[in-house]
Amino acid sequence: VGLVYMFNLIVGTGALTMPKAFATAGWLVSLVLLMFLGFMSYMTTTFVVEAMAAANAQLRWKRMEKRKDDEDEDSSSGVSDSDVLLQDGYERAETRPILSVQRRGSPNIFEITERVEMGQMASMFFNKVGVNLFYFCIIIYLYGDLAIYAAAVPVSLMQVTCSATGNHSCSVGDGTKYNDTDKCWGPIRRIDAYRLYLAAFTLLLGPFTFFNVQKTKYLQIMTSLMRWIAFILMIILALIRISRGQAEGHPSMAQLSGIRNLFGVCVYSFMCQHSLPSLITPISKKKHVNKLVLLDYVLILAFYSLLSFTAIYCFRNDTLMDMYTLNFTNCEIINVAFIRYFLGLFPVFTISTNFPIIAVTLRNNWKTLFHREGGTYPWVVDRIVFPAITLIPPVLVAFCTHDLESLVGITGAYAGNGIQYLIPAFLAYCSRKDTQLVFGSGTVNKHLSPFRHTFWIVFVLIWGFSCFVFVTANIVLSESKL
Repeated sequence: VGLVYMFNLIVGTGALTMPKAFATAGWLVSLVLLMFLGFMSYMTTTFVVEAMAAANAQLRWKRMEKRKDDEDEDSSSGVSDSDVLLQDGYERAETRPILSVQRRGSPNIFEITERVEMGQMASMFFNKVGVNLFYFCIIIYLYGDLAIYAAAVPVSLMQVTCSATGNHSCSVGDGTKYNDTDKCWGPIRRIDAYRLYLAAFTLLLGPFTFFNVQKTKYLQIMTSLMRWIAFILMIILALIRISRGQAEGHPSMAQLSGIRNLFGVCVYSFMCQHSLPSLITPISKKKHVNKLVLLDYVLILAFYSLLSFTAIYCFRNDTLMDMYTLNFTNCEIINVAFIRYFLGLFPVFTISTNFPIIAVTLRNNWKTLFHREGGTYPWVVDRIVFPAITLIPPVLVAFCTHDLESLVGITGAYAGNGIQYLIPAFLAYCSRKDTQLVFGSGTVNKHLSPFRHTFWIVFVLIWGFSCFVFVTANIVLSESKL
């Protein structure tokens, strides 16, 4: 069940922008990069699992120490020299290694039984600067997520409703390229329709940011079911079109100009590291968790490849939409009106249920970042300021641009890069150092990553930092050409 959840978490909105990214970068480059980034994501997933086990061991060890100290205090309550006791307690904590705990019959000190979120792990293993950088990265990523969601819903509504009116009935995917200034309904242009939908979306879902969102289980089940129906429908429809000889796609093998966006889309599409504590902790038997996660990644890789290859061979490069579902709102592709509207409006239903959850997560991260021990926020700050700084920036970004491929690309290439590569690598490195310091160098974490050599951590860090440089240089060069 945990692995099904992980599959559902990873295969999200990023997958809908992947076909366009595949087409612009070329099929061979895309396949190689997708496989490599899938491998890198799997590696950092094992790093996070290892850090979770180390964090559990630390918490368990602190509780045992506290219990032992409490027992000692009770037994020696007649001793008046507190300095001797403190010194004795300090020496005992420093000199008693984990081996003594193992002799007392606790071999599973590294068992993952307690959910330790990434923020808590960061505060356990990083210094203050590291913790602040961690929250900064998470917040930027969640802002990007919200901006993508805030743009995807109005884009889908605009494409479906503007194409269903006027002379070009259901012709979204017929190769006609519409400009934002083209008419939608009467005097209203397409960009105006998009902004009206964005305003309606913000007014309907924005207020949830000011409250807590709970009990979303049935919503999540419904959206998962809809997602699978939509993905399978798109693959089947594309395969039918290809088998009938109606395929129009002639993808190139490699186009280096498209790599920047493809990289961001792929990183975004493999994102699950920030949610691993909630997914892995409830699994009862974790002995083979790394192998099962590897199986998940292989299945996801196969699924992404199938979706993207059927798309790039079925549709011409210039007709592939940022949101792949919109290619199926054309009568020539599918003449059943219900399926056309279901696929065209699919992002509206699924994204709308996720938006409030991510907004509340971002709001809570802001609160944690500014939280001071023992302090509480005034009502206005807690209920108005934090929700407002959560909601306003992504809506403004969505108001300025609805280029989903770029939004996904930039979010994945910057904040996604930090969450998927840099943070897990630093967590693995710092947790190993901490484990050796507390438990002694002979202690082995039972959930140690298969990539246990320090080389892998260095490799991930070099890769992550070079990706920052590459993406930034690419953006600067392409902007200067414009």
